[in-house]
Amino acid sequence: MSRLFGTDGVRGVANSQLTPSLAFRLGQAGAYVLSKEHPHPRIVIGKDTRISGDMLEASLIAGICSVGADVLRVGVLPTPGIALLTRTLDVSAGVVISASHNPVQDNGIKFFDSTGYKLPDAIEDEIESIVLSEDKPWLIPVGGEVGRVIHVDDAGRRYKDFLKNTVGRLDGIKVVLDCANGAASFVGPEVLQEVGVEVICICHTPDGVNINASCGSTHPEQLQQAVLEHGADLGLAMDGDADRLIVVDERGTILDGDFIMLICALAQKAKGKLAQNAVVVTVMSNLGLHLALKGAGIKIYETQVGDRYVMEELIRTGAQLGGEQSGHIIFLNSNTTGDGLLTALQLLAVVKERQVPLSQLASQMQRLPQVLLNAKVHHKDRLMKDERVLAKVKVAEEYLNGTGRVLVRPSGTESLIRVMAEGPDQQKLRELAQGVIDMIIQCDE
Repeated sequence: MSRLFGTDGVRGVANSQLTPSLAFRLGQAGAYVLSKEHPHPRIVIGKDTRISGDMLEASLIAGICSVGADVLRVGVLPTPGIALLTRTLDVSAGVVISASHNPVQDNGIKFFDSTGYKLPDAIEDEIESIVLSEDKPWLIPVGGEVGRVIHVDDAGRRYKDFLKNTVGRLDGIKVVLDCANGAASFVGPEVLQEVGVEVICICHTPDGVNINASCGSTHPEQLQQAVLEHGADLGLAMDGDADRLIVVDERGTILDGDFIMLICALAQKAKGKLAQNAVVVTVMSNLGLHLALKGAGIKIYETQVGDRYVMEELIRTGAQLGGEQSGHIIFLNSNTTGDGLLTALQLLAVVKERQVPLSQLASQMQRLPQVLLNAKVHHKDRLMKDERVLAKVKVAEEYLNGTGRVLVRPSGTESLIRVMAEGPDQQKLRELAQGVIDMIIQCDE
């Protein structure tokens, strides 16, 4: 069977693929593997706002407590907030119940180790082998040895205090904040207001089913309109678990993670604070970002897609800033995972310091035309090796003749294959990408 863990934990349609029984077994196996060195382990659990979170949380808690571990339950909190609590409280591990930017029917479970980092493949494989086995390697606790649930009432305050300590006052900036009806809906507006930002909130009333629904970082159209209507300095769009950020400038132009990384990298370099004089990006980052960073004398390290791979490269190189075009930005000197609110504060601090419009800061990078198309498929692993698909990609790249590129990759979280084409001619790029998509769909039948 395919690997249970993807690039960002275990994901699937809640109550169909990601069932309560699977969540229970993940709770048991995860608690056992991550708590071997602790006689009575404690595990932090948080979630986003999707309706299935309650169901999966109950199952996870039951599984964790059944092997003798205590649960510190924090409720709804952004993923990076849970990573923070995992490394600052006396716990063995952390668990997040979220499917990030995915639609409401999906959910996911991902683990952090006691230092707040996502698990390496070897540890995930150990957890997975136990989940899929009939054997239970742990002793069954009874009586007072069964785990208990402890509610962490000040989780939001702890996370907000951490965020506020990363910047100074930001008075005089007016923003529109799109919370994606997700985990940022409660702490997001509060932390911005507490550092002096004038905040207009949209999509901040979660009802369990409206998370990421035509809003947030994957659908910033409402945000664009609101920024223009309110005359805001910029707009901030979170995703469901607030670990990524997409922004809109004062003109309503969408700026992705590449622009955010460039603006923050140049600001850090100007102060002599860009660690290793380097930024870590993925293969999806626009060639325009490469040109702008190289033009500023900044080194670039490139990884495959996935913030976990960005993290690994940051640790390997000693760099502190890296991320993805999708808006997962990691400031490793502050947190151990992508953090949308932290990124927003760092960007706002640059705007405050420079006293120029965001559009002017973004003009330091010229984005090359780029087309990204998705194909919903059944056999993404097989299709990535299909000779017909590879031949179609080769033809497209030969046409570009060194002036661009075609990148085909499977989604790590959904049954999709993504095709990205980059080069000088937008219309031709769309034709080339669509040709590859058509071949993928044909070969999937």
